[in-house]
Amino acid sequence: HRDRETCHVLVLVLCLSAAEDFDWTKNDRGSFYYGTFPAGFSWGAGSSAYQTEGAWDQDGKGLSIWDVFSHRKGKILQNDTGDSSCQGYYKIKEDISLMKELKLDHYRFSISWPRIMPTGIKSDHVNEKGIKYYDELIDNLLENKITPIATLYHWDLPQVLQEKYGGWQNISMVNYFNEFANLCFERFGNRVKYWITLNNPWSVAVEGYETGEHAPGLKLRGTGAYRAAHHMIKAHAKVWHTYDTKWRGKQKGLVGISLSGDWGEPVDISNQKDIEAAERYVQFYIGWFATPIFHGDYPQVMKDFIGRKSAQQGLGTSRLPTFSSQEKSYVKGTCDFLGIGHFTTRYITQKNYQSGHGSSSYFTDRDLAELVDPRWPDPGSEWLYSVPWGFRRLLNFVKAQYRNPMIYVTENGVSEKIMCTELCDDWRIQYYKDYTNEMLKAIKDGVNVRGYTAWSLLDKFEWDEGYSERFGLYYVDFRNKNKPRYPKASVQYYKRIISSNGFPNQREVRLVILNGYTDIRCK
Repeated sequence: HRDRETCHVLVLVLCLSAAEDFDWTKNDRGSFYYGTFPAGFSWGAGSSAYQTEGAWDQDGKGLSIWDVFSHRKGKILQNDTGDSSCQGYYKIKEDISLMKELKLDHYRFSISWPRIMPTGIKSDHVNEKGIKYYDELIDNLLENKITPIATLYHWDLPQVLQEKYGGWQNISMVNYFNEFANLCFERFGNRVKYWITLNNPWSVAVEGYETGEHAPGLKLRGTGAYRAAHHMIKAHAKVWHTYDTKWRGKQKGLVGISLSGDWGEPVDISNQKDIEAAERYVQFYIGWFATPIFHGDYPQVMKDFIGRKSAQQGLGTSRLPTFSSQEKSYVKGTCDFLGIGHFTTRYITQKNYQSGHGSSSYFTDRDLAELVDPRWPDPGSEWLYSVPWGFRRLLNFVKAQYRNPMIYVTENGVSEKIMCTELCDDWRIQYYKDYTNEMLKAIKDGVNVRGYTAWSLLDKFEWDEGYSERFGLYYVDFRNKNKPRYPKASVQYYKRIISSNGFPNQREVRLVILNGYTDIRCK
C-alpha cells in the first residue's frame, strides 16, 4: 500500500513538472534570428471548400449550413455569399499553377461534406461527381509533387443534419461524421496521407452556437458552445480510431486536428492574478480541445470555473459536460500531429463576472479581460494585430503542456482592409517575415514544428465579413465573373523564404549571390 502511495505521488509530481515547464515570467523578445529550418521542413498554403470553391448548387452538391446562413439577409457584411466565391471548383489547374509558382511543398484544402454526401447521410446518397472533383484535385497536386493535406470539416455541415438533429448540439453527429470520414479514407486515402478531422472547433462552438455570428447562427448562451465542443471532440476521437483500426495498416497516413489559439500574455508578469488569467485564457481556447485529446479530460481550470459558476446559478450540474472514464481513455491520445492555426495575441488581466441567474456565457465563465497594445500594428481585420513574439510563446506553451507533439502550423497570415490595387502588401511581407522567424526561434527552443501553412493562397469569402477582408497571397477580382488571380508582392517574398528554407545569415546570402542567384533583395 505504501509503495502504491509513493508511486502515485511520483506520478503526480511528474505530471505537474511536465505541465509547468512553461515559464510565464520569461518573455524573450530578442532580435531577428538568422538561420534556416530543418531539412525536410514543409512549406505550404491553405484554403477551405466553402471559402473558395463556389459552385454551391452544382453537380449534385447538397446545401450546407453556410449556404443557408449566408443567404439570410443581414448575417454577412454587405449580404455577400460564397455562392461563386473564387470559382475554385472550376480552376484546379490554374490554382495548382499558382502553387507551383510559389514552389509549395504542401497544399491544405477541405472536403465539402455536402458535396460528396448531399444530405450528410451515406445511405441517402453518395455524389460521385463531388468525389470526382476531389480525385482530380488530389491527382493534380501529386502530379506536381505537392503533398495534399485534407481537412474533413471546415465548417460546412450539411444543412439536413442541422435541421433534422440540431447539428453539433446532437450526439448523433459523431456517427454521421465518422461515416463521412470513413468514405473519404476509402476513396482518397490511398493518395492523401495527412488528414485533419476538424478545423478550429473553437470557432464552430463559440461563434456557431454561442454568439450566433457564424452558421448555424444559434445563441445558446452558456451551454451551446460546450455541448457542440463535447460532441466535436468525441467525433474527432471516433474518426481517429476508425482510421487507426481500419486504414492505417494499409494507407500509412496520419490523422490530426487543427486547433486555433490566440496567445494570451499577462498584462503584468509579476502579478500572479494576471498570470493565472492569461493561463485561463489559453486553456479556455486551445486547451479546451487539446487537453482532452492529449490528456483525456478538460483543463482543470475549465472544470473549476464553469462548475462553480453553474452552482452559483443554482444549477444541479455543471454546464460543462463530463467524459465518463471510458470516454476519457477513448479520447486520450487520438492525435498523430497537432495542427495549429494562429494569428494574433492579447494582453490578459483578471476581471470578475458575477454569475447571476441566466447571465452566464463562455466569455463571462473565464473571469478575464482582453486588452491590446495601441502600438501593435493592425493591418487588417479589427481583431488581428501583428504580435510575432506571441507565436513563439504559444508554440512553447504547447510543447510544455502536451509533451512536445509533432506540430504543423495549419493557418497563419494577415488580412488587409484597404483596397490594395497595386498589390503592394508590404505589411503582409513584414508579418510573414516576423511570424516565420518566431517559429524558427521556437524550433530552436526545441518545439517540434514540421511544416508551415500560409493562410491563405487566395483572397476568399471571409465568413461573416464577406469579401471585405483579404488574406490571400494572390489577389482575386471578385467583380469579374471569371475571378482572375493576381500575385501580390508577398508571393515573391514567401517564395524566397521557401527557396532559402528560412533566413540564411548574411554571409550565406552573399555566397548564394556569388553562385549566380541574384534575386535575394531584402525589402
